[in-house]
Amino acid sequence: MRIDRQDLAAIADEYVLGLLDEAEAAQVEAEMAHDAALSDAVAAARDRFLPLDTGIEPVSVSPNLWDTIAERLPDQVPQTGAQPVAPTANDNVAGGVRPGWRSMAISAMAASLILAVGLAWSVTRTVEPLVVAVLLNEAGEVQAVVEDFGNNTASVRLLTEFTVPADRTMQVWTLPSRDMGPMSLGLLEGAHSATLHSPALPKPQDTQLYEITLEQAGGSPTGRPTGPILAKGFAKLPR
Repeated sequence: MRIDRQDLAAIADEYVLGLLDEAEAAQVEAEMAHDAALSDAVAAARDRFLPLDTGIEPVSVSPNLWDTIAERLPDQVPQTGAQPVAPTANDNVAGGVRPGWRSMAISAMAASLILAVGLAWSVTRTVEPLVVAVLLNEAGEVQAVVEDFGNNTASVRLLTEFTVPADRTMQVWTLPSRDMGPMSLGLLEGAHSATLHSPALPKPQDTQLYEITLEQAGGSPTGRPTGPILAKGFAKLPR
C-alpha cells in the first residue's frame, strides 16, 4: 500500500476502524514511528471514533459490504467525457474501491454507528421527573403518586383500590397557574395506573396542585373538574 501524503486522514480512519489487512496495518504502524503527521492523524481518528470503542460490540463485516455501500452511493459526475466505472465483485476492501467513494463510505458508516450509540443511550437512560406529588384523600391517606416529567407526560401510580361506577371515570388534573385554571392531564381508564400524555403545559413547578376527580364517562364535559375530588396534593421538586 502506498501512503499518499494528501490522504493521511482517510488512511488513519481505515487503520483505526480496522479496515486494513495485516500487512497494510503493519506498514502504517512502521510509518508512524518516524512520520509525525501520520501519527497525529491516527491519534485524531482514535479520538473521533472513541464512541465506537466504548459503546458498540464488534461484529463481523459481510464480504459484500463495499458492494452494498457502493450501490447506494450517488453516481460520480464524469469528467472530460470519461464514463464512470462501477465497482465490481472483484473490488476488495484494501484497495479496490475508488478513494473518493471509500472515504465517503467510511464517513457514512462511522456516522451511522455513532448515531446508533447516541440513540441507544437516549432510549436506555433514566429520565427523572421534574416534580413529584403525593395525593391524599380527605382522611389524609395516601392514594396516588404523580410524577410530572415536564414534556407533556406524567406518570400516575394508584396506591389503593378505587371503586368507579360503570358510567364514571377518574380524571387527573393540575393547576399550572390561577390564570390558566385547572388543566386535564388525562383519564385513568378502568381505575388503573397509567402514563398520561397531556396538551402542552408550562413547566411544572414546586407546590403545583395535582388532583384526581370522579367525572362522567369520557371525562368532564366542561374541561374543568365537576365531580368529587378523590385525592389531591402539592408537587415537590426531587432532591
